[in-house]
This record gives sequence, structure tokens and C-alpha cells, in this order.
Amino acid sequence: MEFMATKGIEYLMAITYLVLLIPFWRLIAREPEGRLAQGLARVLAPAQAMRSWFAMPDGLHFHRGHTWAAAEGDGVFRVGLDDFAQRLVGRADAVDLPRKGTLLEAGAPGLKLGFDGHAVKVLSPLGGEVVATNPAVVRDASVLCEDPYGEGWLMKVRVPRPASALSNLLSGRAARAWMDDAAESLSTLIGPKLGPVLQDGGVPVSGFARELSPDGWQHIAEELLLTS
Repeated sequence: MEFMATKGIEYLMAITYLVLLIPFWRLIAREPEGRLAQGLARVLAPAQAMRSWFAMPDGLHFHRGHTWAAAEGDGVFRVGLDDFAQRLVGRADAVDLPRKGTLLEAGAPGLKLGFDGHAVKVLSPLGGEVVATNPAVVRDASVLCEDPYGEGWLMKVRVPRPASALSNLLSGRAARAWMDDAAESLSTLIGPKLGPVLQDGGVPVSGFARELSPDGWQHIAEELLLTS
């Protein structure tokens, strides 16, 4: 009987807990601006912000080295840096593009960005022949930061087997999920420097690698661009 009495008390405590839990959650739902809700919002805000840190237009195909490709027809693709890459390194002093007729290998270095005597390699998302380069970014590298998916394109590449080449790139939801993972990894890397490295709008400043580590920024860039 003593055993049954003990069990009865335990059951009563469990039921009481559940009864009290229901109005607690109802209170949160009714008062989204309350202190508790505000506290939860502060905890969730960084995770939600990560998902909008970097722009990703529809219709593009992304390489994990943070370059993109857009089909222009007849096996020709326009290639550029994505928003993550341009924010990572910031404004370059010079852009070293391959010459017309150069044969590129997918996933291998295809161009270089120059910063104060340092060079950062960037991977080509596609393998093929360079058929054109963008003189605008060679004249003024700031175009890369201002319009990475438009006027800041880098080169055009003719690919022999487009369908096969695109199978190794990411697009749509897969690309968005990959970029979200990159943003989350970045937030971990930033750590206590999150505040100084974010703009007022809540996105990383241009050239955040140099803000993170003035001396070792090139290594950070190479790690994130997969060229280390």
C-alpha cells in the first residue's frame, strides 16, 4: 500500500506539472511582447539573421568556392564572385583575369584578386575556354562589391558539356541551404567580434576577413574560398 501511495503522489505531481505548463505557454502566446518573449527573440535573432546575411539571386548556379555561373546560351556561362566572397575580402586593388582563350579547369584557381601586395586565388566554377572578360572590373575593382551579380561579373566561359558541368554546382534550395551553413560557420568564426564586424543593417562589413584578423586575413580568405 505504501508503494501505491508513493506512486500516486508521483502521478499527482506529473499531472500538476502538465496542468501548470499549459497556461504558461498560453501566456507566452498571448503576450509576444512580454519580457520572456523578448528574451527568446534576442536568443533567436542571430540565427534568423544568418539566413539573410548574403544575397543569392534566383537562376544562378553556385560553386562551394563562392563563385557563380549564369547560362547565356550556346554553352557560354557568365562567371562571377558571390556576395559572400566580395564581403569576405572587400574591395580589391586589382583583378587578375585569365586571357581570352585560356582553358580553365572546374574547381581549380581561375583568377586572382590583389590586396596591398597580397594575392587571393579564386576557383572557377566551370571548366572550359574563356571567351570574354569584363574590362569594367579590371579598370575599377569596386564594381565587384557594388554589383557582384550584375555589372561585377568577371568572365565568360564556353563549356563543352553544360549539363554535366552544372551537375557539380548548387542552385535553388540546395544553394540557399549551403549559404546558410556558410553563414552559420562564419558566425562561429566571428565569435566575440560579431558586433564590430556587422554593419548597422546586421550583415557583415565589406572585407570582414581583414576586420577579423588584420595579420592573418589572407589565411581566413583562403580557407573559406577553398584555395588553402
